[in-house]
Parts: sequence; C-alpha cells; structure tokens
Amino acid sequence: MARTTPLPSRRGILMGAALTAVPYALFPDARASARPQAVDHPGAAWHPASRSNYTPSNRPRAHPLHYVVIHVAQTTYSGTLSVFRNPREKVSAHYVVRSSDGHVAQCVREADIAWHAGNWDYNTRSIGIEHEGWVDQPTYFTDAMYERSARLTAAICARYDIPRNRAHIIGHHEVPGSDHTDPGRHWDWKRYMRLVDKYA
Repeated sequence: MARTTPLPSRRGILMGAALTAVPYALFPDARASARPQAVDHPGAAWHPASRSNYTPSNRPRAHPLHYVVIHVAQTTYSGTLSVFRNPREKVSAHYVVRSSDGHVAQCVREADIAWHAGNWDYNTRSIGIEHEGWVDQPTYFTDAMYERSARLTAAICARYDIPRNRAHIIGHHEVPGSDHTDPGRHWDWKRYMRLVDKYA
C-alpha cells in the first residue's frame, strides 16, 4: 500500500517521546492489540505497536525481505515503546533493544510492514531494529546491546536468506532519501558485523 502523503519525521517523533507520548491505555485499540502473541524471535517480549503505526502484510510472500535496518532511537527504551503504542505517532519498528541488558522487545510482527525507514520501498523489504540511546552518547552501546542485537540480526538473516554483509545490514542513514544520521559515528560496525557472523 503506497503512501500518498509524507509521514512526520521519525527523528522528531522519537526525540520528543518523553514529553509527547500519551499513555497507550487511553486509546481504544491498545487493549485489543496488547493480547499476548507468539514472537518471531525466541526470547523477545511482545510489546505491540498500535495498529495505526504499521501496515499488516504477509511477508515474505507479499514482499521479499532484503534488508535489516539499524536505528538508534534518540530516546529511552520505554520512551520508544510508548511512541510505538501511540496511534497518533505513525511510526514503529519491528524490534527495540535495551541498552542495559540487551533485552529485546518485538513491537511489529516480521510479516507486517513497520514504518521505520522513511522510504516506503525499504519499509516493505526490511526489518527495523531500534536501539535505546542517542547517537552522540556511545555509553548506551553496551556489550549486552551489541551481543543481543547481533544475535537478532543473524537470526533474521537466516530466516529470510538475507546476506550478512553491509550491503544488506544497513544504518538508517543509508536508506535512500534518508535525512537521518543514526546509528551515527559511534556505532561500531566492524564489531557488530563480526558478532553477526559469530552468531550465524
């Protein structure tokens, strides 16, 4: 389903999450979408995004998957989940990884299209992984975060036969047309890709 109007800036939405996120329990579809579901990645916790923030699909049958897109949220783990639960925000990602312990939340099923890349074509063909933290604060990029995120990316690549290389595991800033800088200069791509290969 092609979008005919541009979505608001993902960065602006996430950066203001702590101040603007509305408790998701106030919205009518929150309880219905919060029903426990089996997650796609073992060990992930189900924290569903609002149904207003992604497009239901049947991937990879409807759209082949070619990319994993790495994001840094510019807010906290809980702030990111709050934004994704708010139906007015029009943004989501499939997963969120917490800094302190690498805990993984799944917010959108892999079969569905999360609104994370700022490019509809890339949204349809990718899995988006948000990471708690800020691009200019490398202390958020902990050993636990790198390890758990790399395990997740390796598993996604295995599930959909996505090559484990930098042409297919990309930063948000590498999405065509993106005006974003995440994951930023402090993200250690060499380390991350070594870990992805390790867990393949």
